[in-house]
Amino acid sequence: MFAYVIRRILIMIPTLIAISAITFIIIQLPPGDYLSTYIAELQSQGENVDQAKIEALRAQYGLDRPMIEQYLVWVLGLLQGDFGFSFEYQLPVTDVVGDRLFLTLVLNFTTIIFIWVVSFPIGIYSATHQYSWGDYGLTFVGFIGLATPNFLLALVLLYLANVWFGTSIGGLMDPSYIDQPWSTGKLLSVLEHLWVPVVVIGTSGTAGMIRRLRANMLDELQKQYVVTARAKGLAPFKVLIKYPLRTALNPFIADIGNMLPQVVSGSAIVSMVLSLPTTGPMLIAALQSQDMYLAGSFLIFLAMLTVVGMFLSDLALAWLDPRIRLGGGATR
Repeated sequence: MFAYVIRRILIMIPTLIAISAITFIIIQLPPGDYLSTYIAELQSQGENVDQAKIEALRAQYGLDRPMIEQYLVWVLGLLQGDFGFSFEYQLPVTDVVGDRLFLTLVLNFTTIIFIWVVSFPIGIYSATHQYSWGDYGLTFVGFIGLATPNFLLALVLLYLANVWFGTSIGGLMDPSYIDQPWSTGKLLSVLEHLWVPVVVIGTSGTAGMIRRLRANMLDELQKQYVVTARAKGLAPFKVLIKYPLRTALNPFIADIGNMLPQVVSGSAIVSMVLSLPTTGPMLIAALQSQDMYLAGSFLIFLAMLTVVGMFLSDLALAWLDPRIRLGGGATR
């Protein structure tokens, strides 16, 4: 196990270096830079542009340097904990992210808990009561959840929350608490607004997980080791939890690599519809304006979470399923 962990960590280092280089190149591929986009925006509004000032800003931000030099400056800064400077916000990237990252973590961790708490009991019930009226009804609800667009459900729930509970439209808190220090009132306001995006984002994920868990459970319940455990007189609930459910969890443990970056990136489209102050819309805006240090820092952070998540999922799978061997190959 120790040798496997060391080997995987050593592999992660060149992987992240390659991802950082590809990320930086992709951000730089569109013609021009942030200042070019800014100049075009000013000219479209009929404003004059001082070219001398623009050239001075380009030199100040290092945009006049070769791409390889810009990349090295950025990477060396990342190694020192400096994520660069956001051109659009005129602030360091760490200051720009700030509360947005915290609110994104709160929203998406809550959504993940909602998905797991709702989908697991329903998926287990559907698998153990196959073709019952409950199975048909829950399957129908699951298909409705998969078919309903998130942005449409968001608009409906926003209206209902405003009409029934008087919750302000959009955002994760009442407008009076924006840019205010954290307090009990601000926390309660966040909790009041949180349930709408959690239900919206979690609906499709819950429906999909129910279908996957039901299919996995049905496959495992028909296998011989389950029949043998029942024949030996084990209680049905103990058989269900100890054997088929444990094996059916493998695909969900393997999804940790995708789940961690989703916690940060969030659902960008839903965040834009609901006017949520999360990192998803900020990442899209940074890519559109070619704010390369802000966008690059986001993307490399997501890549790091993906690599770390895959590593953790491999370790969890080896612990959960004895059939999986970290060293590869069969053991005799």
